[in-house]
Amino acid sequence: RQDPEQFMPSYPELRLMQLLDIYTDYLISQNKYATATGLSDMVDGAISHDQVSRFLSRNELSSKELWQYVKSSVREYQTATGGVLLLDDTIEEKPYTDENEVNCWHYSHAKGEVLKGINILSCMIRYDEFSVPIGYEIIKKDIVFCDVKTQKERRKSATTKNELFRKLMEFAVNNKVLFEFVLADNWFGSKANMAYIHNDLQKSFIIGIKSNRTLALSEDDAKNGRYTKVKDLDLEEDITYTVWLKGLEFSVRLLKKTFKNENGSTGVLYLVSNDMTSSAERLYEVYQKRWRIEEYHKSVKQNASLAKSPTKTARTQCNHVFSAIIAYCKLELLKFKTKMNHFAIKYKLILRANQIAMQELRNMAY
Repeated sequence: RQDPEQFMPSYPELRLMQLLDIYTDYLISQNKYATATGLSDMVDGAISHDQVSRFLSRNELSSKELWQYVKSSVREYQTATGGVLLLDDTIEEKPYTDENEVNCWHYSHAKGEVLKGINILSCMIRYDEFSVPIGYEIIKKDIVFCDVKTQKERRKSATTKNELFRKLMEFAVNNKVLFEFVLADNWFGSKANMAYIHNDLQKSFIIGIKSNRTLALSEDDAKNGRYTKVKDLDLEEDITYTVWLKGLEFSVRLLKKTFKNENGSTGVLYLVSNDMTSSAERLYEVYQKRWRIEEYHKSVKQNASLAKSPTKTARTQCNHVFSAIIAYCKLELLKFKTKMNHFAIKYKLILRANQIAMQELRNMAY
């Protein structure tokens, strides 16, 4: 058995990136709750509980450090064509942890209710099968106020989620990340977001819109204020329509898709794009790539221990989120090396750990 001191330098020699590397390995390999004591035990005390606590309490890590971590991999996989930028948010529920500006109440559009937890907005780049987050924002409700109607204390953010949405896209462009399309669901289908992508970034987008969105079927109708709700139109599926959304100065293509939910019910998806040349089939094919960010949300929670940290303060919670995202990136790179998906990698690690535990038990018993 290798002496821990031979592969783990003493605390003064441990740089931030060394601790991050060890902590993220721990997030992937452990399968219960990620704790400072648990990591210390895993390395036989070569790193103390206090060292881990100090690491998580340091200056808050952010998109800047994430980009430095993934930059070389993105440059390796990126292509001049075919890249898509995916943006979406998720809530990591923490109902039993004390409330603060990070762990507080957020509306979940996935569940249709208000949940207590950490709301994370991520920006991911995808090239074929390779995809990693290149930026993220943790929604911080740093303004406390009294609700006039309920007379109860509530929180809100100084910066809106849509402003952070545009900030993340700007971050990607400034770092020279190559992509053709921005893909997002209808919660980010504001006219400000579409105008920013079209005018400022001069990129193409495919974004969902809600069924009560109003539009005009001709430029003349738009000029004269004749708008109709999308749900009131008799639209054929898999056909693109040139329309004018209310508040937008340019026309877009509208596409309707019908799909079945897991419970057997039927839903309707409305997509709009400023790509005026691609076919309906092509637009929907590209938009389906957005599903990768949903897989990311699932994997970072279940395989990278995002959901399994007992951190209590806003800063340690934010740094744990950062570390879980880095752990996801490690799994993504391992995916290409091992030819296994994230869940298969995690299962192999757990299986191997259980095999060693079973053998150790047999050694003790016999």
